Amino acid sequence: MRLLGDLLNRPTSEGVLEAALSHASVLLGGDVSGYAVLRRSQDQDRVAAVFGYPRMLVGTPLSGPWSMLRPRMLTDGSRELYEANPPEMHGILDSCDMRAVTLSLVVPVTDRGRNRGALVLDRSLPSVPVAGGTTPTGEFSPEAQELVTRWATATAPLLGLIESREKWKVTARQISSAMVEAAESQEFDALGHAQAVAEASLTLGRAVGLVERELEELWFAATLHDLGKIHGENGHAQVGANFLHGVTHLPQAQKAIRHHHESWDGHGEPDQLAGEDIPLYARIVAVADAYVRLGGMEQLRGQAGKQLDPRLMALLEKASAEPSAQ
Repeated sequence: MRLLGDLLNRPTSEGVLEAALSHASVLLGGDVSGYAVLRRSQDQDRVAAVFGYPRMLVGTPLSGPWSMLRPRMLTDGSRELYEANPPEMHGILDSCDMRAVTLSLVVPVTDRGRNRGALVLDRSLPSVPVAGGTTPTGEFSPEAQELVTRWATATAPLLGLIESREKWKVTARQISSAMVEAAESQEFDALGHAQAVAEASLTLGRAVGLVERELEELWFAATLHDLGKIHGENGHAQVGANFLHGVTHLPQAQKAIRHHHESWDGHGEPDQLAGEDIPLYARIVAVADAYVRLGGMEQLRGQAGKQLDPRLMALLEKASAEPSAQ
């Protein structure tokens, strides 16, 4: 259960596959490096995660001995890998010291008959002489191979869930943006306001150390912060927050929309919250909203400690001054 929790707490394909490679290494007794390839289209595979290899390999298009829907143990090391790829790829493989591989276990990652890719587990150990040639030391036992095959099969459905989740996230963003554009189109001067506030909010969110999942929710808060104006200006923050009632995975976004008109000094609305009693995402959206509406930090300085969080204002000013933010 702990292992499953680790996987689900890393909800990206790379995170799941890194954990899968790490556990596969344990099942094989250690002394193993590995990489996972995902089939993105019928004819193109890319490295999606690594274990023990340089991260520079992630994202590399790669062909190799994993097209079959059954496990294979390759006792001639990386020979097939080099043969399957053009000479210009050999330099990348050499930089990962793949010529030193003496033994590879290739395990397909399949979900209901669909080939999603493979886990490739490599061992680089000296060969020992035998009659008629040499054989690699440290071969993977049939029992260990079976355990890794079962583990890869168990991992595959998680990749399907993540793929569905990523498609849902894109769709949800598109729908949210379309709704906001429809609301903004009622007032020409408002066109593009939500997008600009979202961009400024994410800049500030990164500056305060929010992680990707938190930034995702902040994006929804910032993008939808004025959606309630579709029913008029008065009370629009509460109306907008009600749109997210029952959306259980966006609780902080709902709070941010409701409270983004609170003031640092306690004279805002709807609940006259003050200081850090105002939810963080609401304070971030408030600063970003004022920054976009007033046209820059110079016009905001008089609001520090009154309407807006002075620490967040200082962070946004610093982040906005950095070259990457220009």
